Amino acid sequence: MTRHLAILLLAGASFAAAFGVRATTLPMHQVNDSAVVEKSLPRLLSQFRFFEDGPKQVPAYRVMPYRLNTPLYSDGAEKLRFVYVPMGEQVTVANDGLLQFPVGSALIKTFAFGNGADRRLIETRVLLHRADGWLALPYLWNAEQTEAELAVAGARIDLTTPKGEAISYRVPNKNQCKECHGLDGAVTPIGPKARNLSAEWIEASFALSPADGGAMPDWEDRDQASAEAAARAYLDVNCAHCHRPGATASNSGLDLRWEQDDPKALGVMKRPVAAGRGAGAHLFDVVPGEPDQSILLHRMLSNEPGVAMPELGKATVDEEGTEAVRRWIAEMPAR
Repeated sequence: MTRHLAILLLAGASFAAAFGVRATTLPMHQVNDSAVVEKSLPRLLSQFRFFEDGPKQVPAYRVMPYRLNTPLYSDGAEKLRFVYVPMGEQVTVANDGLLQFPVGSALIKTFAFGNGADRRLIETRVLLHRADGWLALPYLWNAEQTEAELAVAGARIDLTTPKGEAISYRVPNKNQCKECHGLDGAVTPIGPKARNLSAEWIEASFALSPADGGAMPDWEDRDQASAEAAARAYLDVNCAHCHRPGATASNSGLDLRWEQDDPKALGVMKRPVAAGRGAGAHLFDVVPGEPDQSILLHRMLSNEPGVAMPELGKATVDEEGTEAVRRWIAEMPAR
């Protein structure tokens, strides 16, 4: 059996396990590879053929669902994640733990609010790996929940979060996607890191062994992890795509990636470089043992424009995430 065929069969097994169907009954709906790689901007999400049933989010053949151990907070939205790799191509793992997808691949993420019959699809963001790099596009679902249309200019939608908070949800415009996905001037995926995915999923889907560096804890089981592991995983996923060298907030001097082990780079007793009024009355990014004196937590707890962090992607404070960071700082030995 060839390696390519083995990967295909493993991918089919992963799909079957995720959806509870026998491999012999898998759908054979084919992704439109031309729409993924050509320079045009498809107006409708359905033109990619990523889904057998778009409204029900049933993926097409070779479009594999996945979940993150620690997910990005987005006002409590349900996120349905999928990855597509064209036939005959392989995925590798880079030194930083990011999965390296070949040209023709796509990452698909749908944001939804509500449950069961009341679930409402809001947007589907796609990352397309074309010959000249990655392209990020947002697609907005219509009121009838039958189709999603390209929203180059973004959108604002009034909705209620699972906690009952009324918010103005922002669908990012095409250029805003670069603010989170920008690295060294190029768009890059930020979610599918080997350390933030199930080892079993990586092995079954891509016949790969996960990279070293330790897996991030499952967010649902964060209370079973150390305070440091839970908080560092959260900061990596929610903050490090901007706060790292080469990214849009590199001028802050913070590097919040999981693999960073320099306390100063993590903000410990580091004076802010570019916080402005966001620092409030606080002097250091992280003060060991004193979460309420730490700029990092102060900004995470704010909804005020110009103070709140992250700046994009949320309109509410993540109580669980801020509590994880608070516990980490509180348990740090004083310096």
